[in-house]
Amino acid sequence: MQTLLAKTAARLADDRGDVPGWVLITLMTAGLVLLIWGVAGPALTGVFEQAIERVSSF
Repeated sequence: MQTLLAKTAARLADDRGDVPGWVLITLMTAGLVLLIWGVAGPALTGVFEQAIERVSSF
């Protein structure tokens, strides 16, 4: 009968990981960033330009 510590050590030694899962998470995150950037980009650009104008007008 293995102890909990031995089972945990065996799991940690197996470093194969879940590559397809991480690839999916990475692609989904990149997609969300592009989508949000596409929607909010012009608004954020306008806010930034207004802030720069207010600071540089003094």
